[in-house]
Amino acid sequence: MDNAVVLAEGVFGTTYGKTANGLVRFTKRYNVRSVIDSTRAGNDAGQVLTGKTRGIPIISSIGEALEIGADTLVVGVATDGGYIPDEYRSFIRSAIENGLNVVSGLHEFISDDLEFSGLAMKTGSTITDVRKLFRDLKPPYTGQIREVGSYRIAVLGTDSAIGKRTTAVIMTNALQDKGISSLMIGTGQTAWMQGFKHTVVVDSMINDFIPGGLEKITVEAWREERPEIMFIEGQGSVLHPAYPGSFEIIGACRPDAIILQHAPKREFFDGFPEFRIPDLERYIQILELLSRKRVIAISLNRENMTDSEVREEIETLQGKLGIPVFDPLSAQPSILLEIAEH
Repeated sequence: MDNAVVLAEGVFGTTYGKTANGLVRFTKRYNVRSVIDSTRAGNDAGQVLTGKTRGIPIISSIGEALEIGADTLVVGVATDGGYIPDEYRSFIRSAIENGLNVVSGLHEFISDDLEFSGLAMKTGSTITDVRKLFRDLKPPYTGQIREVGSYRIAVLGTDSAIGKRTTAVIMTNALQDKGISSLMIGTGQTAWMQGFKHTVVVDSMINDFIPGGLEKITVEAWREERPEIMFIEGQGSVLHPAYPGSFEIIGACRPDAIILQHAPKREFFDGFPEFRIPDLERYIQILELLSRKRVIAISLNRENMTDSEVREEIETLQGKLGIPVFDPLSAQPSILLEIAEH
């Protein structure tokens, strides 16, 4: 694996740093050696993110990353619109000047930037724009999803950047640790960066071919691995004004059940404070109507919540909804197993 420094200047541990957050939690593609965020420099990335030390220092510069040992810079920010933040240009420039390879999942392609591409030609650095890898993927939908024998659980959400992928990763790993064959179907650039084999970046594809792309990787996963359970990573939210998602996954992958990711303390859609997030019950009604399948559990994003508030919310929602409610970051594997086999 490449030794990577993840660029998350000013956003590590926030929703805009979700790619960096995901790579610190888990990746099979990179050996994450450090994270750049000068506002948190001197801390351990794991401690900031989860309260558990990971031995990944948060630093301030490319120079420090080189001293620690890095050969790749991964841009770990997810901006509204997918643009390159102006303040990130100096970090990217310094990385290329020092011969580091650069990987980005943004919509604005670094390899199309004349300054960066010109520098890379001089230093021999490679630039990988992850979304470029999928933008010309045009598989038609065939209906072959019907042959997939895995029990498919879609992890959908009430908002974007709310923890859908993290829940899917945790559930997949927990089941694998228990000897149950399971895998995650990735649907975004961070899943690709985390090294999930069966991944398609849906928001880089032409809309007409998104169902075919989802079906293609799901069918390939079944044919190659025959897993008992598949977790399908959700994107956006079915009611999100800017990032509507869920319907393509429901329509193309035809899940057998849904886990709904929810942040109780989040009142407005991420990045859009003028739009209030609808009630949880409305999401359940819509998703069950669309899929004709059950929402089998609620996965909590504990942002801005204390441990006691999380426990209280779990008890309240379980009593109100009559389905399991869990915190994926602290739930015992037995609970995750019970939910997956619900």
